[in-house]
Formats: sequence, C-alpha cells, structure tokens
Amino acid sequence: MRYLRLRVMRETDVPAVTALNNAAAPAVNLLEESEVTAVLSMCDVALVATDHDGDVLAFLLSLGGGQPYESENYQWFEARGVRHLYIDRIVVGPGAKGTGIGRALYESVFERARERGATEINAEVNVRPPNPGSIAFHERLGFRQLAEQETKGGTVRVCMLSRHVY
Repeated sequence: MRYLRLRVMRETDVPAVTALNNAAAPAVNLLEESEVTAVLSMCDVALVATDHDGDVLAFLLSLGGGQPYESENYQWFEARGVRHLYIDRIVVGPGAKGTGIGRALYESVFERARERGATEINAEVNVRPPNPGSIAFHERLGFRQLAEQETKGGTVRVCMLSRHVY
C-alpha cells in the first residue's frame, strides 16, 4: 500500500496543485496559479494528499455558501438558497488512483458540512467533455443529479450534483 498523508493545503502548495490540476484537463478546467490562490482564499476545506517526499498527489477545494466566487456553477448552487458546501474541484493524480484518497477527501468535506450545519454538499461534473469516472465516483458516494447546464460560453456542459448531509 502506498503511503499518503492528508493535510491542509498551504500557499506553498499552489504551484504543485496548479500543475496537478492542469494535467487533469479536460476533466477540470485549466487554472493559473493566481486563480488557485484566489479560490484557496475562499475555501472552507482545502486539502492535499502527499507522498513520503511531500509531493502533492491529490487535492480538494471546497467552499461554503456566501463567498464572492464568480464560478457559474457555484452561483447556480448559491441561487438555490440552500445551506451547502460546494466542492469546486478534486483531482487525484495517477500515483494516488485506487488508494481511496478521493473518498477520504470527500469524507472531510462531509464532516465539515455536519459541523457547519449544512444540509447538502454540491459539485458538478463535466458531461461534455465526458468524465464518466467522476460521475460514477459521485454516484457511489450518494450524489444525485439535479440538472445540467452549459458553461464556458457553451464549450462545456456539466451535471449539477447534490448529496444530503447525514
């Protein structure tokens, strides 16, 4: 079994997180380091999984409600008026696939949602370009699809997912 350490994301992780994020495109949209830093400043949960050498192998960024985040998808969930935590993105690199780290990262968000009194956790997954692995992952965790929407000027279509906090 591979050694993985889960810890709070630091600003010094931003270059590695940005590189890992961009290597996962088109499953997630490309980001500049400045964009990762901006999202990080709004996060309620921001975690990385590292190996023995401290290399970032996976990460998750999640925001509570009421943040000034301009993401079309975040704004869609905000407009519903539900007390929620929003998972902006999760990336599990090739060196951590199959280790259960994705589920562990999500469990941290579920726990934080319970602490905050949120009623649901929200996320979106690309359906164009397709990301069937992520859809299956979310279904296994109990997420259900609420809707689909076009984003990025019609170049991306996402399914809006939600799971009750329990």
